[in-house]
Amino acid sequence: MLDFDLAEIYQVENRTLEQTIRRNIERFEGNDFMFELSEKEDEILRTRIATSSLTSQNAASNWGGQ
Repeated sequence: MLDFDLAEIYQVENRTLEQTIRRNIERFEGNDFMFELSEKEDEILRTRIATSSLTSQNAASNWGGQ
């Protein structure tokens, strides 16, 4: 689950959620709770997701899917 998913659940803007976390970081400490991607890591992840999505769509259409 990503930060924008949580923001949607709590019906707040993403930046508001991130600001709240920064102001109360002691409540959110620990590597198992969260991590933040660098801009480069984010770009790589988004590229892989887009590529994976296109591959899945092509495979579905080859099998008569939509």
